Amino acid sequence: MSEAITQTCFNGHSMVGALQRVAVCSPRIAGWNEPECTVHWRDFGFHHAPDFARAQAQHDALCGELVRTGAEVIELASAPDFSLDAVYAHDASFTTDFGLIIMRPGKANRVAEGRRQASFFTSSLAIPTLGEIVSPGTAEAGDIVWLDRKTLLIGRSYRTNAAGILQMRELLKPKGADVLSVSLPHGLGPCTCLHLMSLMSLLDERTALVDLAWLAVETVELLHSRGFNLIEIDVSERDTLACNVLALGEKRLLAIEENGRTNERLCRAGFDVRTFPGVELCVNGGGGPTCLTRPLLRS
Repeated sequence: MSEAITQTCFNGHSMVGALQRVAVCSPRIAGWNEPECTVHWRDFGFHHAPDFARAQAQHDALCGELVRTGAEVIELASAPDFSLDAVYAHDASFTTDFGLIIMRPGKANRVAEGRRQASFFTSSLAIPTLGEIVSPGTAEAGDIVWLDRKTLLIGRSYRTNAAGILQMRELLKPKGADVLSVSLPHGLGPCTCLHLMSLMSLLDERTALVDLAWLAVETVELLHSRGFNLIEIDVSERDTLACNVLALGEKRLLAIEENGRTNERLCRAGFDVRTFPGVELCVNGGGGPTCLTRPLLRS
């Protein structure tokens, strides 16, 4: 298939363009209703045993908001090696204008997800695979942000290591992309989910929502040097993932409704904030709107 034809169904070098196509993995597909999948919720870092019905209803609300903004929502296929974390579909693969990069998550129970997603996207949507992160590298897409169409910022974290960053650089350098890296804080330790996108979300080409106190100085300086306007979250909403906001394009955002103070700040800054309830679906497992979605096509 020619590149021109393939490019009509996917791209990946923007995180703020109008969202046109997005993949999700519902709690039902991720096995939140299966006893054998839910018995190990402590091992996966969940705060409590999942309430499947409540989580599924919240996921339905998320998808409803995505559809109302004009996005095509595609449900991933189920797989026997999915764990509860598969609902956070963003992390296991990374889209570029040249194809998919299969991630190798630093969380062992998630390693199978990347290849499952790649197989699904290739067979169902004709999205090719550009490359794959392999051992000893680890990388999760939650640590990866496009600052612009030619500049990728990757957080060095407990989930994304130096070898994984090097492999990303080697894959993208021939495509003309500059890969930068910054360090993430220890936070609450390796058992928690602290990604770069836990601390910053791009809202448009020049605005970022940030958890300023937890960002490294080098990251703050980098954002300022590139002309970004920074909006700080309300720190009282840090633990309910206030910084995890999905840009839908055209000043529209999707956020967790419980983070009212931060959402009000975004509204005052001129953004149209759409919300859905997320305590069970998001806060319990540590993944917000960006984590729940794998964007495939933006304008």
